[in-house]
Amino acid sequence: MAGKMKAVYVCAECGYESQKWYGCCPGCGQWNTFSEEVRQTQPAAKASAARTQTKSARAERLHEITAVGEHRYLTGLGELDRVLGGGIVKGSLVLISGDPGIGKSTILLQICQKLGDSLEILYVSGEESAHQIKLRADRLGVDTEHLSILCETDVQTIVEYMRSATPGLVIIDSIQTMNIEELSSSPGSITQVRESTNMLMRVAKAMNIPLFLVGHVNKDGNIAGPKVLEHIVDAVLYFEGERNYAYRILRAVKNRYGSTNELGVFEMSDKGLVEVENPSLMLISGRPKNTSGTCVACLMEGSRPLLAEVQGLVTQTGFGNPRRMTTGFDYNRMSMLLAVLEKRAGYYFSNMDAYINVVGGLKLDEPASDLSVALALISSLKDVPVRDDVLAFGEIGLAGEIRSVNACAQRIREAARLGFAKCVIPKHNLAKLAPELQNQIEIVGVRTIREAFEAVCT
Repeated sequence: MAGKMKAVYVCAECGYESQKWYGCCPGCGQWNTFSEEVRQTQPAAKASAARTQTKSARAERLHEITAVGEHRYLTGLGELDRVLGGGIVKGSLVLISGDPGIGKSTILLQICQKLGDSLEILYVSGEESAHQIKLRADRLGVDTEHLSILCETDVQTIVEYMRSATPGLVIIDSIQTMNIEELSSSPGSITQVRESTNMLMRVAKAMNIPLFLVGHVNKDGNIAGPKVLEHIVDAVLYFEGERNYAYRILRAVKNRYGSTNELGVFEMSDKGLVEVENPSLMLISGRPKNTSGTCVACLMEGSRPLLAEVQGLVTQTGFGNPRRMTTGFDYNRMSMLLAVLEKRAGYYFSNMDAYINVVGGLKLDEPASDLSVALALISSLKDVPVRDDVLAFGEIGLAGEIRSVNACAQRIREAARLGFAKCVIPKHNLAKLAPELQNQIEIVGVRTIREAFEAVCT
């Protein structure tokens, strides 16, 4: 007897299911995330028979499990290997997401050239034809003989092919185009994405095959599909970047086999994505000389210090309310810094428009960049340029004090390596530095914003 059809409502964020529609999800509290799914219920007799045929489970003692040495495949792109934690782990599921045209399919096709020397690779495409992939491979210089293209969207067909061909690496582009025929919902729906990922995950773990999934993003920039998709996979990589910029940043949001603090920087060219080995030099290149309203910041991305140019512009407002705009910096954080500068330091911006821009498309989300942003604003307000060979970093508190930051020594070494002559840091960090660092670069410890501004201008 065939099962009955029933409609359920599923939350796109957390996967909460309900018989009726909710404006606000009871599971995660998000609004307007419910969508209708039509499912076929399993007959009671069939379900009972399936339960009686369930295999018995066997647990293993921890000391009886043999720990095999971890082997990672190198992709040929050092920046990608860094983000993955040293390479691709056998049997791992990696989800790569980002805006359309950011370079997800490009980087996956590029790594096939290096991995094809030792692995048989299966590239499953649900969006492009084999001819289109061939044209893109020719442009990127990918000509390995161990790369197979499969244009298919049925997950069960893909799984059967994986079991028969036993590839060494599988790429699914993209998971939103995959579907299971037994499910009545359309491809890209919550149920299809979740169940397709589960089926691919089971066969990849059973055969110890590393699997890459390409995921789309929604209008808010989050990964499309249910939130449970991110819990299934072992690593979630996210491509950041603006279409108007050639630089792309690859960040690990989740990684079971490495750190989530590492970051990879690429440049998009006509030959594909090219690694940027020295991102700091790239981000501060072309900096104007003897110009007010600019200061260099240093932020930590994992174990890597990055230098970025912060530009500030303060001008007399032509409206009743002054305008504030930020690019690459948190708007609310900027409003707080302007209030601290007025209340604690005596720099008045009440009738001034204020703008902040981080050059290169980088986003400053670390409190250590507060001092650089404040100095750029003060420099523009006073029309006094900050010295070109000076770098500053530190967190600003509501009392106007400069608070200590972590990884101070790594930041100073990066500044000295790139030729900076002076580094302005919080006073509390100065006592913890090694004496040999002061022989490489002049280090000035400051307690207040006014002290910092006097130090960077002299």
